[in-house]
Amino acid sequence: MKSITQTRGRPQRILAALLTLAFLGGCATFSADGGLESVQNAGKERGLTQNVAWLKTDKDAETARAAVKKLLAAPLTVDNAVQIALLNNRGLQATYAELGIAEADVVQAGRLRNPGFSFGRLTRADEVEIERTFLFDVLGLLTMPIRTDLEKRRFELTKGRVAMETLQVAADTRRAFYSAVAAQESVKYMGQVKQSAETSAELARRMASVGNFSTLDRAREQAFYAETTAQLARVRQQATAERERLTRLMGLWGEDTGFKLPERLPDLPKAPRDIADLEATALKKRLDVQGAMQEAENIASALGLTKATGFVSVLEVGYRRNSASGQPRQTGYEIDLRLPIFDWGARVARAEYTYMQAVNRAADTAVKARSEVREAYSAYRTTYDLAKHYRDEIVPLRKRISEENLLRYNGMLISVFELLADARQQVAGVNAYIDALRDYWLSETNLNLALTGKSPGAISVGGSASAAAGDAQPGH
Repeated sequence: MKSITQTRGRPQRILAALLTLAFLGGCATFSADGGLESVQNAGKERGLTQNVAWLKTDKDAETARAAVKKLLAAPLTVDNAVQIALLNNRGLQATYAELGIAEADVVQAGRLRNPGFSFGRLTRADEVEIERTFLFDVLGLLTMPIRTDLEKRRFELTKGRVAMETLQVAADTRRAFYSAVAAQESVKYMGQVKQSAETSAELARRMASVGNFSTLDRAREQAFYAETTAQLARVRQQATAERERLTRLMGLWGEDTGFKLPERLPDLPKAPRDIADLEATALKKRLDVQGAMQEAENIASALGLTKATGFVSVLEVGYRRNSASGQPRQTGYEIDLRLPIFDWGARVARAEYTYMQAVNRAADTAVKARSEVREAYSAYRTTYDLAKHYRDEIVPLRKRISEENLLRYNGMLISVFELLADARQQVAGVNAYIDALRDYWLSETNLNLALTGKSPGAISVGGSASAAAGDAQPGH
């Protein structure tokens, strides 16, 4: 850096030039959408058809509220449930705020640290000495492009994390919807089983009272009725829990919690999906894999900044102007320079090890992604085959058996207790099919998330680049 001479007026010109550069550096502004469009596009590329909204103002909140009310007016569908969650889930809205925080860091990185000014007044008898100093961060100006680029990388990483959370909320809402509808169906069919058991128990009581039924058989019927009553209570509680889970994800309260669910789950598709190159698709589209790789790149960039500023930690230039009673005015400059003599090697080594850690975490995330997508697809195909088996084999067989038993009962070949027992078994078969169908839709949701979103067991690496970059900042 060129030295600043004591020529009169030269410090003022240098200071004016620095202030001009500082003004130009402060021209960075915020974007109109705050990065939300990137999140929306990332979701669309991964099959998310619903709109994403960041509620920044009261008007935004009112618009979202009107949309939610409209969606709740009709029986809920899985797509509408996801849309409500994306509009109304407050946890997700808190996540969107991370976009604003990250963008503010980008804007701040494009601006210089505030200048400093010090004023001192000393007296000795009648003599008064006044000292004024104006300090300016020169190193911050020189490293501004590097710091701005680093913060832009962080901003992109934040967009990916927010997109991941958006897909996660959408997947959680889908799972909660399917579970709530299945549990509601189970309550209906378990109520039929209880009604059948109650009829059998009452009939056994009456027959036993006239001596046409043994005490043991009556006790068996009564025990089955009692057990069925307990099972119905558990199923009802499960239905309540699943519905409340869906309610929480959609961010509903008050009168909105009275939303109506469909009476049954969606039908099984005609054929399962046949996805080619599962692992390649996951490595290309999964946001956690992309985020881990970008994290490593960001840390590499931070390492470059650490080395660039390794020999000079703080470099500030200041303009000084002193005056004393009866003495000529003093003007000049002051340079504040701190050399990292004791910690330079440790700072660089820490950044390098942090980068190695990020690279290994990225590789670990990729390995897990490959395994998880294979597991998810296996579960998807298995649940599809099971649901199809129940639909095409077990349920029709149970129905045929029930029809045959009804003919035999009409011909007085079997008792009413056998007929009621068969009806209970038929209902149990239908209930098992509902569970299998629910499992299919859950596994289908899990497969989509495994292909495009994130690993539920992934190790968080969100703070690594920040730590490395923090070490790279001048003055740390």
